[in-house]
Amino acid sequence: MEIFLQADAWIALITLTFMEIVLGIDNIIFISLVAGKLPENQQKKARIGGLSAALIMRVLLLLSITWIIGLTTPVLTVQGFELSWRDIILISGGLFLLVKSTLEIHHKVEGQAEEEQKVFKKSSFGYAIVQIVLLDIIFSFDSILTAIGLTEELLLMIIAVMISIIIMMVFAKAVGDFVNRHPTIQILALSFLILIGVMLIVEGAHFHVPKGYIYFAVFFSLAIEMLNMRFRKKN
Repeated sequence: MEIFLQADAWIALITLTFMEIVLGIDNIIFISLVAGKLPENQQKKARIGGLSAALIMRVLLLLSITWIIGLTTPVLTVQGFELSWRDIILISGGLFLLVKSTLEIHHKVEGQAEEEQKVFKKSSFGYAIVQIVLLDIIFSFDSILTAIGLTEELLLMIIAVMISIIIMMVFAKAVGDFVNRHPTIQILALSFLILIGVMLIVEGAHFHVPKGYIYFAVFFSLAIEMLNMRFRKKN
């Protein structure tokens, strides 16, 4: 435990935790949107279950760092373009997010019959968990690769991941309720997930896009929407 006597270790831990929380925003938004379609008595289970799965997967991946690093080795070449398992996973996850978010936006804009919603809610808990776990895997890879780039101390990585997931669990209900209570915020959140999907595909194609640009665009859009909501309340 001598590591915690060093100031650098605490700085690394705080930085890692902050980065894990930021990277977990897209995860918690997706979980909130999926869980929000379930009956109220199942929403909490879906949120906690999804985040618990994320925690377990990230810790397991951290304990398999050598294997994770090995996933960056090219395994497929398409017309001179090399793809690793990491690239394939990121591109697949990006495509899944694009399709899922686009379909959700279509349903919300076009509307969905009340009976169809009831049938979906009765049979969708297992499907919701499968979706959450699949996206957890994609977001976990992103999270772990970022952690590896910030420190070499495995213990610090695991602690940062645990703290960030616990914080997300605490605020998951508030975020979920807020998103699902406001249709315009739902569309904004789904648009954010489309952006994340595009970013994952671009990353898989070996083009690095600073995530700060995307998060800034999203927070700026959210700030504008909050002003619009206040304006509508006054009128």
